[in-house]
Amino acid sequence: MIKQHLVATIIARLEADLALFTAAALHAHAAATHEECQPDNKYDTTALEASYVAQGQANRAQEIRQSLEAYRSLELQEFDAGAPVRLSALVTLEDETGRTRRLFIGPQAGGMKLADPAGEIVVITPASPLGNRLLGLAAGDEVQGVDAGKGKLYTIVAVT
Repeated sequence: MIKQHLVATIIARLEADLALFTAAALHAHAAATHEECQPDNKYDTTALEASYVAQGQANRAQEIRQSLEAYRSLELQEFDAGAPVRLSALVTLEDETGRTRRLFIGPQAGGMKLADPAGEIVVITPASPLGNRLLGLAAGDEVQGVDAGKGKLYTIVAVT
């Protein structure tokens, strides 16, 4: 149930981001083609710079569309006791001080932070260093992570 809520939240955030970047791309395109942006001389690069911004915004909007498609087609997996970490796992890690972190293994949108009553959940992808190291491990296994630039050993407490 929590993972369905997570995916719905991720999709809603991506949809909001898509609307924002699409509007920004359209605005930047309009600025790049506006008559006041036309160069006055060969050194005036205002229109060129605006077109670069428009292209960057359009590229980001396309990346978000791809992420949306990945989450809309994501099949949430069930994880029994001892099941290995794979896509759609919610992984709880604990460091040597007892501090826990919860990570959702998603197909895209790595780094997104999601609020949850039980604490923050961070989306990571299998392509990330930590995501890659977690794949195939199970509860009870240890994994090397990086926290504030320092290597840190975590124990996998739960895979759900």
